[in-house]
Parts: sequence; C-alpha cells; structure tokens
Amino acid sequence: MFRTALRNVLAHKARLLMTVLAVMLGVAFVSGTLVFTDTLGNAFRNQSAKSYDNVAVAVTSYADGDDKQNPGISEKTVDRIAALDGAADASGRVSGFAGVADRDGKLIGNGWANTGVNFAPGKDGKDERYDFTEGSGPTRSGQIALDEDSAAKGGYKVGDPVRVSTNGPVKEYRLAGIFTTEDGAVSAGGSLVLFETSAAQKLYLQPGFFSEVTVMAAPGASDTGLLDEVEQLLPSDGTAEARTGAELADEQAKQIENGMANMNQGMLAFAAIALFVGIFLISNTFTMLVAQRTKELALLRAVGASRRQVTRSVLIEATVVGAIAAAVGFVLGLALAVGLRSLMGSFDMKIPDGPLIVAPTTLLAAFAVGVLITVLAAWLPARRAAKIPPVAAMSSVHAVASTKSLVVRNSIGAFFTLLGAAGIVAGAAAGSDGRMMLGAGAFLALVGVIVLIPLLSRPVIALVRPLLLGLFGVSGKLAGQNAVRNPRRTGATASALAIGLTLVTGLSVLGVTVGRAVDKMTTDNIKADYMITMANGTDLDQSALTALQKAPGATAVSPQQASWLDLDGGGLSTSGVIPGDFEEVIALETVSGSLDTLADGRIAVAEKTAESRGWKVGDTVKVTFDDEKKGELTVGAVFTDNEFVSPVVASTEVLNAHENKPYIPQIFVKTAGGASEKNEQALVDALGANPAISVMNRQDIRDEFGGMINMMLNILYGLLAMALVIAVLGVVNTLAMSVFERQQEIGMLRAIGLDRRRVKRMIRLEAVVISVFGALVGVGLGSFLGWAVGQSLKSSIPGYSLVIPWDRIGLFLLLAALVGVLAALWPARSAARLNVLTAIKSE
Repeated sequence: MFRTALRNVLAHKARLLMTVLAVMLGVAFVSGTLVFTDTLGNAFRNQSAKSYDNVAVAVTSYADGDDKQNPGISEKTVDRIAALDGAADASGRVSGFAGVADRDGKLIGNGWANTGVNFAPGKDGKDERYDFTEGSGPTRSGQIALDEDSAAKGGYKVGDPVRVSTNGPVKEYRLAGIFTTEDGAVSAGGSLVLFETSAAQKLYLQPGFFSEVTVMAAPGASDTGLLDEVEQLLPSDGTAEARTGAELADEQAKQIENGMANMNQGMLAFAAIALFVGIFLISNTFTMLVAQRTKELALLRAVGASRRQVTRSVLIEATVVGAIAAAVGFVLGLALAVGLRSLMGSFDMKIPDGPLIVAPTTLLAAFAVGVLITVLAAWLPARRAAKIPPVAAMSSVHAVASTKSLVVRNSIGAFFTLLGAAGIVAGAAAGSDGRMMLGAGAFLALVGVIVLIPLLSRPVIALVRPLLLGLFGVSGKLAGQNAVRNPRRTGATASALAIGLTLVTGLSVLGVTVGRAVDKMTTDNIKADYMITMANGTDLDQSALTALQKAPGATAVSPQQASWLDLDGGGLSTSGVIPGDFEEVIALETVSGSLDTLADGRIAVAEKTAESRGWKVGDTVKVTFDDEKKGELTVGAVFTDNEFVSPVVASTEVLNAHENKPYIPQIFVKTAGGASEKNEQALVDALGANPAISVMNRQDIRDEFGGMINMMLNILYGLLAMALVIAVLGVVNTLAMSVFERQQEIGMLRAIGLDRRRVKRMIRLEAVVISVFGALVGVGLGSFLGWAVGQSLKSSIPGYSLVIPWDRIGLFLLLAALVGVLAALWPARSAARLNVLTAIKSE
C-alpha cells in the first residue's frame, strides 16, 4: 500500500500541485516568522549583552531631576566609587532628547528615539561605547559628535555647524566627530548626539550630577563584591539602585524575549488563518481525487485491501505531499525572514548585525505543521474512500451524499450559526463586558456558515442564473448549473474566500467607522488652525508658548497644559489654558455658567464629573495644588464632556503659581485668515525653525489621530493577503480538477457545437460565480461582525456611528470576480484544448 500511495502521488503530481502550494505558503509563513523573530531576538540580545560587556556594576538614579538639592548622583559620589579597591574606573551618564536638523531644517530620525548623551571618556581618552570613524569626541560645550547614519542623512562632515534641539530653543554646535555604535537609539531609527559632559548636565539635569553610573571592575575583583561596596556609597533614601551588569543584561534579554514573543504570536495567528483556509483546498483536492479514482480503490478492495488499508493509502499520499510542501515552504520561509529583515531596514529600523538563526524547533515546527495540516485535511476524504462499496465502484456508480447526511449537516450548521449569531448580538449589547462572548459567537457563527455554505449555494446562485443566461447564453446557463452540481465542492471552494473576506470586511467596517468617528471628533472639537507638539512626544518648553504669542498673524494661542489637582479629596486631571484664547481654539459647549469666569480664577468642570461629585456653578471646592499648598476654587462653568479637554479646566495663571515647570504637551494656535503657507512659516520662524517641534495644520491633526488606524488596517490587509492567495489557489485547483473530471462531458458539448470560445467562457463564468458567491458570504458575515465589535467599543469612542464602506465592499466583490477570471485562465485553456474524440472516449 505504501508503494501504491507513492505511485499515486507521482501519477497525480499535477493535480496535487495547488495543494503543495497552499501548504508551502502556510509553512513559509510559520517558519519565516519563527526564524525572523529568533534572528531579531538573538541580534538584540547580543547587542544588549555587548553593551554590558565591561560593566561590572551599574547605578541608576530615581531622584527627581527638578530637585535642586538632590537631582541625581553627584560627581563626588562617582569619584568615590571610582576610588574603590575593586573598581578600575567609573563614569557618569546623563541623557535626554536631542533632535538634529538636516540641511533643509527637517528632523533626522523618527523623533521618539532621538537621543543625546554625554561623552564620557576613560583614562585613555576613549569611550568604549563609540568607535570614531572621523574626528573625536566633544571636548568643549560648543561641540558635538554624531552617529554615522545621522551624519550621512544630514550630509555633515567634521567641522560643519549642526543645529540641535533639546527641549528648549535650537542651538548650533560644531561637529567634532562621527562614530559607529550599537546603541539602541540608532537601531530603533533615531539619532544619537554626544555632548561634552558639563554641557549635557546643563541640558538634561543639573551641573555636577548624573542619572546613571557604570563601573568597571579591577582585575581579580568580583562583580558581587564590588556591588556591595558601591551600595554603601549610595543614598539611604532609595533614590538610587545598584545592580551588576550581568543582572541588567539578563533583564534586558527577558524584555527582548517578551517583545519578540508578542510579535511572534501576532504573526503566527495570521499564519494559522492562512493554514485554516488551506485545509479547505487540501480537503477538496483529496475528495476529488478519491472520486476520480473510485474504480481503482474498488479494485484494491476487491483484491483484498481492507478499509483501513485504503484509508492508510490516502493518508500516506497526504503525508508525502505535506512533507514535500513543508520542505519547500521551510526554504521559502528562510527567504521570507531575510526579506522581512531587509524591509525593516528600509523603514529606518536598523537591525543589529547577526547570523540567521534557524533553531531545531523551527525545523520541527515547519514539518509538523505541513504534514499534520495535510493529513488532517485528507482524513475525511480518506474515510469516504474506504466506505465506497466495491460493487458500486466497479459499476462507476459514485457514492452521493445521502438525504440523512445532508439533513444532519444542515441541522448542525444551522444550530452553530444561530448560536453564534445569538452570542454576537448578546456580546454587542453587553458592550465592553461582552467581548469574550462576542468572540466565541463569531467563531461559532463562522463555523456554522462554513457548514451551511453548500445549502446556501443553490438559492444564492439560482438568483444569478437568469442573468447568466440572458447575458452569456448557453455558456452562462451551463456555468450556473455546473456551479451547483456539487454543492459540497462549491461550498468548500467558496469557504476559503469567505473566511478571508469575512476578516477583511470586518476590519474594514470597524476601521472606517472608528476612523470616521476620530475624524469627526477632531473636526468638531478643534477650532484652531494649528497644533504645535514635540516630535518625540514630550512636553514643550514655556519659551515656545511665548514665541508663538508673538508670532505674526497669531490671533489666539492657548496651551493644553497637563496638570493634576486634588479637589475635595479626589484627584482630577486638569487642563491649563489661557482664558479668552482658549475658547477660540477649542470648541467647548457650556451647560451652565460661563467660560469667561476662568479669567477670574474660577474653574470649569465637565458635566459627568460635576454630576458624580455633586458640583454646580457657584460651588466652592477645596483644592491641594502640585506644591502641596491648599486653597479653594469656585466652579464657574459646567461644560459638555470633550475628548480634547481634561475633566477640569483652569487658567494657567492659577496653576503656574504652584508648579516649578509647566507640562505642555500641545499648544493650539488660531491665525488671521486661517491656515496658509505664510502663516505656517511665520509659526516655524517664531519657533526658531526648531526641527524637534511639529507644526500641524488641521489636516495634519486629522492624519495624526486617524493615520494610525489606516496604517494598522494596511498591515492587517497585508498579513491576510496570504489567506486570500491560498483561497485563489483553491478556486484554480477546483476548476482544474473539475475540468479533468468532466472531460467526457466537455467533449460531448464540443461535439454538438459548443466552440472553444464558449467552453472557455463557461469555465470562466463558473469560476466567477463561485468566487463572487464566497465573497458575498464573507462580506455579509464580515459586516455583521464589524458592527458587533463596533457596538462593544461604542462607549469608549465618542461620536461613534456605524459606517459601511460601500466603496471598499464594491471593490472586494469586483476583485473576487477578477480572481475568478484569473483563476480560470489555466483550467479554461485546458478545457478548450481537449481533443473531442479523446474526451468522448474518456471515463
């Protein structure tokens, strides 16, 4: 039976090609993901370990940087650590944000990873973390050094002036050197600037203090012994912590491993979807092969093969096919991993150098997935093959599904569909608390619809058969009949497309709906022409607010200052604004009172907060400010809750009297004549052409809030593309095998006058009908799921209103039809080229 199985694989290699492709793609996705994440994790672990190679002990300060008395670790403490018997050297570090402008004044790097740090040379005058390719490290406050990539992007050479921004105004420095480094900031797509130590301390902390200290051990000294000595020199108030370099390296390795695990799970989830879709293709292939080999299997039974042996024969074929597909898929997965690594580099995400990691578990997983998925999908066809009575098979009477089996199948499908639909509706009605129920309902509904698809195919396709007949004549009529001739086969083929389009449509409905709500929220609430933020997401300096207030054309300027007040014993987030200007830049609907009272030192409170606290206009509330001083504030207005404003609004004058340094994440600006190039340039100039500050117009603001949604949708579309490709292969496979199965019938049609052109059209129309049917099922179920998930999120998305993206749905259906046409190219050509006499004589 083993030799028989191998012979059958070789005899039907053309018909098994699509199965091999489907499994191969799924295995490639799995193995590529595992190799990519293993390679990435290994590279980052090695980079992390390398950064701690010569570090025996590292000290981190948790002190408040704004504390004038104790902002960090003093230089005196660093000197005392360096003087310990077990220490060879100790160097202090201080770091923060540093944005470098290119020749056009634009920020180099992604913003959030742009970093500045002090250059800390040892006794030999070198800082081991950096290898200089040109020049040297900065030795004066007016000098800097740049990482090699940033210098290349900016077109800078040693000696050039470079404009650098920290959290304050932009300054110009002289470039003293260019270096290479394994620093994570550069790997993440940012830039790295080295400052002279005293200059860095002034920028990021206070003169004479560091936020970190690294200690190298003397020859023969143990790290743990040195750790004990260092701990005795640290403050006893817990504002600093010392740990060995090995501990920190292990901790970072675990963090990297956890990060890679999350990426791994996400990508493997989409690989699982692709493999799930592939199951339908594989099952369909073996079902059709078994049907086409009915006489052969009956002959085996007649000469003594048992049912178990027949089943085993089919499963051996599946194992061989799965093993071949897994081997090819594994090699393709290696190429995919290399491609993903290069792709990350094209997005300015520099991956540390390192070998391609192919773990034994990855190899085992690839072959296990390939073989198990193929065998699992072939199991039911194998059982059916074993149940064919030898006499019925020898007389070419193909076993058809009994009425009982169809009733059982449809009953099970209806039960799962109704149960799933009930779970989806109940989960949607329960809001955020019903998401688990919704997920379970979605799974059951999807399973139920897949089981019911053969039943659904007849009435749905019957609706379009008159259209096919009217437009395409005999070819259309035959295509409609062929599409429902074997409902199970049509259902299995359409299911693959339906699953893919269910997910794509659901994501589209949800994404477009949420995107529209976010867009509406932005346009309805923001009256300002511009929003000013830091590119790295940190707070703006007070000097930026002053500069904008003096900018030509600026008619209203107000910060969105983030503060925290303890009001009547309960803490509340508070927005600090400039009265008068604030009303011009943010649309705030007043329920009672007046926002004009903000200028009198009163506060405005959101309606829901006022109701929960029992406050109304005129009430006096006790307050504890940021500096722990106490007082009283009066409620001057109650406003409708607004997503862009904290529950409490107060004048900046009231808040700044109790804060050392105001935290300003955004500044809103209204200009004379609205947004224009002239007004935007005036704001840029007022800010000193600072590369680290973003000046966004209303469209930029909308893109800022809605762009992430579109980006996530595009990523998900890309990951789901593999499942759709496999679904297309399923259509090709079904049609090709169907043509082979119907050779005699096609020969008869040719003999009675159906020419090659109309034969091709018949096959193409059959493919289009099956593809569009699957797409309709997927679009319908996907829209339903998109609505349900949206309902569960409704309470957390202000202004939520369901939006059906008819344009995208129309495009999906059009693409499904195109898929049908393309999938039918080879089968239609094969059918049209059949020799009439040979086809008529075939069995």
